[in-house]
Amino acid sequence: AWDLIGLAIFAIALCGEHLADRQLARFKQSKDAQNRTCRSGLWRYSRHPNYFFEWLHWWSYPLLSIGTMLGWLTLLGPALMLYFLIKVTGIRISEERSLRSRPDY
Repeated sequence: AWDLIGLAIFAIALCGEHLADRQLARFKQSKDAQNRTCRSGLWRYSRHPNYFFEWLHWWSYPLLSIGTMLGWLTLLGPALMLYFLIKVTGIRISEERSLRSRPDY
């Protein structure tokens, strides 16, 4: 049962990240994108839906490894990914850049 839940989370995360990336790419190609923030689709609900789904994807591994001897180590994946997305790459850099370049941010 945990395997199926893990696979479902993996599929949802993969589809969600793909959708968020597609929506952002489509927005960037539009004439409305000049110094503006994407606020349509998943971007209407979050400033970083692609990062959320990337992080969600990492939760599938602990679920898939339940019952294995060292499965608890896979909890490091989501924890480290969250740290890197918030503090090292991703969100921090994106926020700084967007605050400088987009008045509507």
